[in-house]
Amino acid sequence: MTIQNNPENNPGHEQEETASAETTLFEVIGGAGKLREMVDRFYDLMELEPEFAGIRALHPPTMEGSRDKLYWFLSGWMGGPSLYIEKFGHPRLRARHLPYAIAGGERDQWLRCMAWAMQDVGIDEALQQRLMQSFYETANWMRNRQG
Repeated sequence: MTIQNNPENNPGHEQEETASAETTLFEVIGGAGKLREMVDRFYDLMELEPEFAGIRALHPPTMEGSRDKLYWFLSGWMGGPSLYIEKFGHPRLRARHLPYAIAGGERDQWLRCMAWAMQDVGIDEALQQRLMQSFYETANWMRNRQG
């Protein structure tokens, strides 16, 4: 089985492969339903847990748009439908996040929140580890402040 994500949606990172070339991360994670569940849990935790107050403060008062954008982005990044690109063009992740102060603390909160969400929705542990490696690389690249 090959697990790949879409390099078009993963700026600065090459396509990853673990075996052959047909199964996408989108399929392995469980498709649209499971991905949506994971993204919704991520934002639920951000709103509910005090430890994520720092990253919650970077978002608008209502999070529906943020939920949709992360879901659309991850769909294409994982090799599923390129929903984000269809709606907005190239993700330009770093450029889109430059207005927000992102340092090590914000990176770590985002990663902890996503790890918790993946655990809560039952993502396979090996897949969680693989995704967290990729998420760390991207989240670290997004930092635009010291600390």
